[in-house]
Amino acid sequence: MYHPYYGNYPMYSYGYQPVYWAYPNQVEQGDGNNYIDERIYLKDYGPNPLVVDIEEATKQNNNYRTALWTGSKLQVTVMSLNVGEDIGLEMHPQVDQFLCIEQGQGIVQMGPNKDHLNLRRNVYEDFAIMVPAGTWHNVTNTGNIPLKLYTVYAPPNHPFGTVHGTKADALASESDYGHSD
Repeated sequence: MYHPYYGNYPMYSYGYQPVYWAYPNQVEQGDGNNYIDERIYLKDYGPNPLVVDIEEATKQNNNYRTALWTGSKLQVTVMSLNVGEDIGLEMHPQVDQFLCIEQGQGIVQMGPNKDHLNLRRNVYEDFAIMVPAGTWHNVTNTGNIPLKLYTVYAPPNHPFGTVHGTKADALASESDYGHSD
């Protein structure tokens, strides 16, 4: 019988058809160690393959910096800047950098030297920032909530497994790392 408001679809599936995954839970979930209570366990997974919800990992991170994946050619870190806090004016002579804002708002400044930051832009959620090697740059949280972002360095810029709880921890452990003149 034909019903104009209902689709004529089979009601039962008598066999699993792996070619047609209808539900995400039918996709292999890995070893199960990547998640604790549906939260992402934040650690450096490199150089092993990793599939992760980068937005959720970034928002979950409350450390100033946490390395999420370090390989031989690139590195991914997640960062959280407190209200009014900045990354700190820096320049990486041999490292290209990509940053993506996942929560909050801020200002990015870039330029050819630390006294001439001729690019200044307001940034918000979903904004991407590309920093060529040799460019001075800084990101400052101008909002009233933590600024959450992730960054990709190519090649890696921090030691494997880097976790800096605060900016002071980062400055102490990498005193002049990435802050070239």
